[in-house]
Amino acid sequence: MDASAPHTAAATPDYTAFLQQQLASQPHNVMAHVLGDEQIWIKRAGAPHGMGRYRAMAVLAALLRLDALRPVPNPGDPRAIATEVQRLRDLATRGIRVPAVLAALPNGFAMRNLGSGGEETHSLGNEIDHAVQAGDTATALALWQQGLDTLAQVHRAGTCLSQAFARNLVRCPDGEVACIDFEDDPAAVLPLAVCHVRDALCYAHSTAIYLHTSGTLAEGRERWAAWVAQGSAEMREVLATSVRRMGWMRHLPASRKLGRDLQRVRAAYDLVAWDPMKR
Repeated sequence: MDASAPHTAAATPDYTAFLQQQLASQPHNVMAHVLGDEQIWIKRAGAPHGMGRYRAMAVLAALLRLDALRPVPNPGDPRAIATEVQRLRDLATRGIRVPAVLAALPNGFAMRNLGSGGEETHSLGNEIDHAVQAGDTATALALWQQGLDTLAQVHRAGTCLSQAFARNLVRCPDGEVACIDFEDDPAAVLPLAVCHVRDALCYAHSTAIYLHTSGTLAEGRERWAAWVAQGSAEMREVLATSVRRMGWMRHLPASRKLGRDLQRVRAAYDLVAWDPMKR
């Protein structure tokens, strides 16, 4: 090669053309692909979702008088794709770490992998669980706090997540947390303060059991109370009302014999219902 020849920058991949090709051929709705030297994910629209379960959830929320349980419909067709693309782009402009949208079509979109090259990423829930299983309670608490801090960042940015379970918070290779899965938009149907409480309760439901099983619930309660105190007055009021209306949960048995799901509900209540003023 002639050393004097000018260097030619690598051409930018045609993400839209690649997306169109893979949408027509990939066997699953969500798949990873390699394009050039990067890994990307392509998500294709699925079949429409039935509305029966949403109506049932609406009835339950009304009976319990819990606005945070009001359902947020996910149609599951190209409308869900449009919602997710819009939400990913909006969150990115607000400084929230999310997968970058590379190309979008009505029936699917392409997003960049959160890790570089072949680096793996794991959900925050899995990382907390692994730390608990290893007996590393300090790391488990630090990871749990990282999830709370991510929610606080999202809320300060004037928005919310969709389903703020720990499985939808991803630990990137650099140690930062990214957010995924935005097929619905709670803020389109619920007041923002209710959306923030919904985020909080989803996170508590998916993680409080780790505090319970690792013997760190007391420390977790202190951290939870500090996190709640940073929220808006409207959010704190909605959360306090929700917790009062969930009081019946204190009577749920904590026995493992009755199933992990019931344990999660009871552990979450034991976390969120703790009142530092009554110590």
